[in-house]
Amino acid sequence: MRVTVLNGSPKGDVSVTMQYVHFIAGKFPGHELEIINISQQIRAIEKKEDRFQAVVAGMAASDLILWAFPVYVCLVPSQYKRFIELLFERRAEFAGKYSAALTTSVHFFDHTAHHYIQGVSEDLGMRHIGGYSADMYELVKPENRRRISLFAEHVFRTVERRDPVDRVFSPLPASDFVYEPGPAREQVSAEGKRVLVLTDAVPGQNNLLGMIERFRQSFSGPVEVVNLHEVDIKGGCLGCCECGYDNTCVYAGKDGFGDFYRDRVGGADIVVIAGAIRDRYLSSTWKCYFDRVFFNTHIPTLWGKQLGFIFSGPLRHLQSFRQIFEGYAEWQQANLAGMVTDESESAEEIDAGLQALAERSVRFAREGYVKPPGFLGVAGIKLFRDEIWGRLRFVFQADHRFYASHGLYDFPQKDLKMQGANFVMGALLKIPAFRKEFRKRIKDEMIKPLQKALRSGRSESGA
Repeated sequence: MRVTVLNGSPKGDVSVTMQYVHFIAGKFPGHELEIINISQQIRAIEKKEDRFQAVVAGMAASDLILWAFPVYVCLVPSQYKRFIELLFERRAEFAGKYSAALTTSVHFFDHTAHHYIQGVSEDLGMRHIGGYSADMYELVKPENRRRISLFAEHVFRTVERRDPVDRVFSPLPASDFVYEPGPAREQVSAEGKRVLVLTDAVPGQNNLLGMIERFRQSFSGPVEVVNLHEVDIKGGCLGCCECGYDNTCVYAGKDGFGDFYRDRVGGADIVVIAGAIRDRYLSSTWKCYFDRVFFNTHIPTLWGKQLGFIFSGPLRHLQSFRQIFEGYAEWQQANLAGMVTDESESAEEIDAGLQALAERSVRFAREGYVKPPGFLGVAGIKLFRDEIWGRLRFVFQADHRFYASHGLYDFPQKDLKMQGANFVMGALLKIPAFRKEFRKRIKDEMIKPLQKALRSGRSESGA
């Protein structure tokens, strides 16, 4: 069987992901695997049409296309995203071609990366078999090597037997709606708060440009609008971990992105991200932005800020896409002030949404309100906490210092009072009579602390 492996790591063959591919190649020597270092060679692939066509021809001639990449900020690396954009821009088609995905990560939002690549595969006409999300060092254990082998065997068997594969994600709806914003009936004072809108809008994206302008007009004072195409960004994240020790990026001194992020984004109180949905995400320019922000490693840099989103495109059809940005707000310790899109195809509704976003952002900023994180934020923060405390500490020293100084190492085993209570109650619950009485009283006991808080709340309000 001929397999085209699209390597998404900017590090080329010297990447964790490729070691898994080499393992599969060695385990199944009867198959021919051709590895193409997409992310590492993306500039040549984009600029030289013959290089791009050679890649497409190789994909079309293969029996299986394997998307193999490290997960960068909930998705694929920006260089890989640009390649995917080229496939759609240049109308490449792979009707009926089988595909599968192999990723490496610490399992932070790996599910959204897999949903994305499955949706892209299906949009390109492929029959996507599924994916394998490997931990970075899963390969070192024999039981995991067996599991990886079983996954590869299943994929190869599916292709050889030409088994049917169900489509998971519906095609995205097209829209020719033209948004024409109305005038702002009243303007909001930013009350001294800095409002920053970041966008990648280009001429022709009239709906997006119109929404940004309508949002800007919602304020009585200045709103800073920065286009990412005007920011000095020399390239995407290289995955080199140079930033791990003291948050100094390998691009430092070579472009101005670090200073831009620290000064302009870091200095804002309200940050609004505005972009057009493209190939089930935002543009590769936006992906480059998010990847490059990783010079801050796993340190939340939007702590306490208000974060809003303005999207042009079918947000309601992309729940994983929404999850990425909901989770982004939560693990950045920011407050999600709202999301506004043009998919309602009602100018009045869009105007009202943009006006409300402006008003909420200022009100929440004034009150210092940050909604408590849900599962996406809590799970993400705890995952980083454990990884940085453990096996990633020697690489991400800056993270370790930040987490230690900001109380993020909140392990339950450090709560000695709770450990003592668990020990005592565990011993008492072995006594049948105590266990019977405990079951009778558990409901009332569970709400006692809350009832005490209610009484305190009434006294605080003077009731």
